[in-house]
Amino acid sequence: MAENWWHPEAVAARLPALRVRSAVAAALRAAFRAEGFTEVETPILQVCPGMEPHLRVFATEMEDAFGEGRAMRYLHTSPEFAMKKLLAAGLPRIFQFARVFRNGETSPTHHPEFTMLEWYRAGADYTALMDDCARLLAAAAGAAGREEVTFRGVACRLDAEPQRISVPEAFSRFAGIDLMAALADQDAAEPDPAPLAAEARRIGISVSPSDRWEDVFFKVMLEAVEPRLGAGAPTVLYDYPVCQAALSRRKPGEPRLAERFELYAAGVELANGFSELTDAAEQEKRFLADAALKRRLYGTEVPIDRDFLDALAFGMPESAGIALGVDRLVMLCAGAENIADVLWAPVV
Repeated sequence: MAENWWHPEAVAARLPALRVRSAVAAALRAAFRAEGFTEVETPILQVCPGMEPHLRVFATEMEDAFGEGRAMRYLHTSPEFAMKKLLAAGLPRIFQFARVFRNGETSPTHHPEFTMLEWYRAGADYTALMDDCARLLAAAAGAAGREEVTFRGVACRLDAEPQRISVPEAFSRFAGIDLMAALADQDAAEPDPAPLAAEARRIGISVSPSDRWEDVFFKVMLEAVEPRLGAGAPTVLYDYPVCQAALSRRKPGEPRLAERFELYAAGVELANGFSELTDAAEQEKRFLADAALKRRLYGTEVPIDRDFLDALAFGMPESAGIALGVDRLVMLCAGAENIADVLWAPVV
């Protein structure tokens, strides 16, 4: 998008896509209200922006009225912690269209400030969210008047029933790799990368001796698995290794996996959801591991949200939650190739 994004000709060129954006947002809101959800709003400024080690964040100082007291605050990468506190307060079904921030992310499918649709169901697991996604994609397609979408040559009918495939099954089907054999230690925050690296090399994926297990995992995902997802119909990719699911609970009967899934359409990742981890002690353990990894890799850290851990200990109910990238969904529904084409105004 040109610097003069506000120029009448530039706005006129985006207006068809922006009208699709408004129609899709209205349809999504209507779908949630029909299911008895309450729309909430939580602060963008947070004590902790999120613990994901690889996300870069925006930081600022908060002052009191006299400019004396100062406290570090961050623009959140997700409204997750605040919304889960509302679950602990007793709200059973909530959703939010949140402005979220991730530093250093600019590409045709990334923007440093973007819109995330996040929702939670108390008393449910991740399978309920999978059903939600199918309904919401169909509602968005109907609002846009475009059931079939195409992105970079991959076509997908958004109103089709999503295909469901587990991560181990996807690795086996698309890469010929036995992922579970590379996860012998169920409690390892950092599994030994050697077995998975050997399999990656076998199928022609370049692996560095310094690659960690998750580095190899993502290389296989990006080169062999993701290009096959969301073609024809949306794809739900579920049951991730625990080391790739810091906020989700372990899968009963298979402790090496967690009840997490991602949603794809036309090769585009749209959403990330899971059955929530509600054990405060286990969550703190995972947060500490993430903080240590962030320090080691990037020399930075953010504080743990102790208030969130208190909410878990107080009694956040068994629940499921998910975040969906609204801008990416609108891109598909509008036939846009760049996220900037579906924004009313970009960050410049």
